[in-house]
Amino acid sequence: MAVDDELDRCNSPHLSPVSETFVPIDWAVATPRADRVRVRAHTCDCVPVAYELCQAAGLMFIRRTSRGEGATVVHESPWERVREVEELWRRLLEGMAR
Repeated sequence: MAVDDELDRCNSPHLSPVSETFVPIDWAVATPRADRVRVRAHTCDCVPVAYELCQAAGLMFIRRTSRGEGATVVHESPWERVREVEELWRRLLEGMAR
């Protein structure tokens, strides 16, 4: 099966290729900060690195999960106001942030 056929079967978005002028996201190792976290959106997990747009305690952040070599590593973007993180999420999906 071709890669394009596999991507067509996915229900969640894939990231656009990263732009030459992308802005790096200040990723930090995930630490528990809230009892409950709501996942508002996510990218497809058919690739080794998946992203989730999360909301907790009135703030939002992006969770990045990298799987491979027998280990899973989770990082989070800074927790910020909803509007700021929704814009960061849009830029991430469009390849303007990583």
